Amino acid sequence: MPQAPNSFIGRQREVAELLQLVEQERALAPRLLSLCGPGGIGKTRLALHVLARAADTFADGAWVVDLSDLTQPDLVVFRIASVLGISEEPSRPLLDTLADALASRSLLMALDNCEHLIDVCALVCQRLLATSPGLRLIVTSREPLRVAGEHVWQVPPLTVPPLTMTADDMLANAGESAYRSEAISLFADRAAASLPGFAVSPDNAGAVATLCRALDGVPLAIELAAARVRALSVEQIGARLADRFRLLTTGDRTAPARHRTLRATIDWSYDLLTGPERTLLRRLSVFAGWSLEMAEQVCSDDELPADEVLDVMSALVDKSLVAREREVLGQARYRLLDSIREYAAAHLDVVGESAAFERRLRDYTLRVAEQNLATGMAWEQAPWSARVNVFRRWDAEMGNVWQVLTRCLAAGDAATGLRICTAISPAWIVRGAFAEGGEWLDAFLALEEAAADPAAPVDPVPPGVRGPALVARAQLTLPSDPASADAPAREGLELCRSAGQAFWTAAALNLLAESAMHTGDLPEATRRSAEALAEARSAGDVWAEGYALGTQAALAAAHGRLREASELAHASIEAMRGIDHVWGVARGLLGLADLARLRGDPREAHVRYTEALPLLREIDSRPQLARCLAGLGRAALDEGELAEGRRYLAESIRLSRSTGSRIGTTRALEAFATLAVREKEPERVVRLVAAASALREAAGQPPLPGNRLDRFLAAARDLGPVTVDQLWAQGHALDADAAVTLALDTPPLNGAPHDVPVNGATANGPAPPTSEAQPAAPAQPGAPDLSGPVPAGPPLDPLTPREREVVALLARGYTNKAIADELVITPATAARHVANILGKLGFATRTQVAWWAAGHPTDP
Repeated sequence: MPQAPNSFIGRQREVAELLQLVEQERALAPRLLSLCGPGGIGKTRLALHVLARAADTFADGAWVVDLSDLTQPDLVVFRIASVLGISEEPSRPLLDTLADALASRSLLMALDNCEHLIDVCALVCQRLLATSPGLRLIVTSREPLRVAGEHVWQVPPLTVPPLTMTADDMLANAGESAYRSEAISLFADRAAASLPGFAVSPDNAGAVATLCRALDGVPLAIELAAARVRALSVEQIGARLADRFRLLTTGDRTAPARHRTLRATIDWSYDLLTGPERTLLRRLSVFAGWSLEMAEQVCSDDELPADEVLDVMSALVDKSLVAREREVLGQARYRLLDSIREYAAAHLDVVGESAAFERRLRDYTLRVAEQNLATGMAWEQAPWSARVNVFRRWDAEMGNVWQVLTRCLAAGDAATGLRICTAISPAWIVRGAFAEGGEWLDAFLALEEAAADPAAPVDPVPPGVRGPALVARAQLTLPSDPASADAPAREGLELCRSAGQAFWTAAALNLLAESAMHTGDLPEATRRSAEALAEARSAGDVWAEGYALGTQAALAAAHGRLREASELAHASIEAMRGIDHVWGVARGLLGLADLARLRGDPREAHVRYTEALPLLREIDSRPQLARCLAGLGRAALDEGELAEGRRYLAESIRLSRSTGSRIGTTRALEAFATLAVREKEPERVVRLVAAASALREAAGQPPLPGNRLDRFLAAARDLGPVTVDQLWAQGHALDADAAVTLALDTPPLNGAPHDVPVNGATANGPAPPTSEAQPAAPAQPGAPDLSGPVPAGPPLDPLTPREREVVALLARGYTNKAIADELVITPATAARHVANILGKLGFATRTQVAWWAAGHPTDP
């Protein structure tokens, strides 16, 4: 057994599992155990560690046969015999002699690095196992031997810290034993060996975590990166990973050549591939993740026919170059480790196919997105399960969509970008990703506006594309700023009408009705809703018809016509049921529940909200979930169940705030004010109502009706007008995050005073005379939620100075247009900066960047 050159890090679970397989009773144990995985994943080191631990279990010990330096298949048997001390007999095949010699022995033997001699290794193993009952074999290879009785065990990467883990989490309780990630532990050990005194600390833990995630937890890559700490900081190493094959080159001089650099490791595997396998691997680099069907449609051509893709991709999976992921919608998903993907992408570029296959992915994404839109919006017949799958497919394909949109933006392809954004806008709306969707649409609309200049390199966008895009943009604006949704909706309406886009015309009219209703213009809302209903029926758009009926139900209720409202709500539900659209049914149920509360029937309201809740959870419709939970909370308060009401309201306001819905947040604050009335907390009542009023003003919503405001203020009458005025000023000055924090702050028991300051005041009363209250600065429009934990992203070094400026503005809630105005750049350039920042930090949304920035202050 060779001696290990350094400490063995992690792998406790894997070692325990492998020892159990090796040491269990002979009748149950696999006699051939193949450890498979990509180059550098640690197959050899794991096998040697298991052999050392299991050696005493076998009477004739454990033996290691290294085949890495052999190039002639005929020499495999000679190498095995040489290691075991078995001599060749004249005029007799050595394999026969070897088989006889091992027939009576009890030993564990490892054949290390078999992939380049796979066929002969398979034959030798099969023969030895057939004649040597006491023999157990462990094989390390980048692909299985595929012989009878083989037990294939895929070696996983080292564990890496999750994206949301902070530096404090990773260094909890201090000391190396506290590391919760195998990858970080390995980096720390090897870096300390390279640079004595190096340690992972709160100052660099985030950078180390980001580096280990970027390297996919691959031990070889981590060790090569750790060797660089002699000359570079961890932050500098991370910043240079864009050229990882040039960076990760300082390996152990005594190691095999293929393990001295990251490129050499992957070269070794690539050189063993067949022509079709190399072709497919290169083309797969355009995906962030994929299914077999996607690979067949995007990667096939005359050189690689679609009916051959399955076999070729299966071979790449066997050879550990393609990793299989979890199933989505009954289909296996696949991905490439980042290092392999970068390597394959470079080869795709060398053969001149990058642009062609990026276009094919773009066209595929557009085609599937528009098909999903037709399914999700019930423009074609489909069962509800198919509509649910639209949103699940979006979750799986988000990485590919982001790539395609980024490439369209960089290429100035406004038309395709707008079509894709419009098609996936329902997913953004259902998930509550209003800011994310709005930013993408703004970026492409800005590109499209630039096309008005005859000298611009951007093709003009036809009305049939711009119109629906404007309507989608308005839909994404509605929850946070109803007043601002009106202008793009009106422009979009005219363009859709001129282009004969009947479905989008009905959608625009529905949107204008909602916008008018939220801003208090009930006559305009009534007119637009009637237009929407007529347009939907004319176009045969049952979804838009049901939606218009639901809006009319809300308008009837606002005018006090509760019976008519109930009839319209039931008609909306029936229309949605007719097309098997459960989300639409849930929306109607919410309307019926609201009507029950207006009638003073909290039990009926609870029943209706409870019916809607599982339907909304099925597709994770976050804004509507927030509304439903708020309704359940209010119904609970109506019945005197304060604890249950608080629980529902807390979940509701968190959802509304996380999606940026100012409408939902406002309503939740007012519900919490009602709870404060019931709990006899008059100071909280005033502050919460004042904060809700400020949010209404900022969002262009009508003020709280006078009779409701009077009821709230009546609960604080005993405080006196001076105190009420002070409390009102404090609450009105709260930004949305501080207001939500106040709402979620649990009130004291038995009147015990709070000691939680809110803008200079305690949560239970105004600030003492000796403490001057300092009102918080108003939030920027669209300000992200900074109340959650700060994710452990990388330090600032990976970002350029301009990107640092953009991060600072993102943290203040700036939109792309506001960033462009502040930095005197175009909105499209601002959008590209945002996309680059998200890619470098490994985040999916602007809100994550804002969270991260809160824990990594920058001074641009």
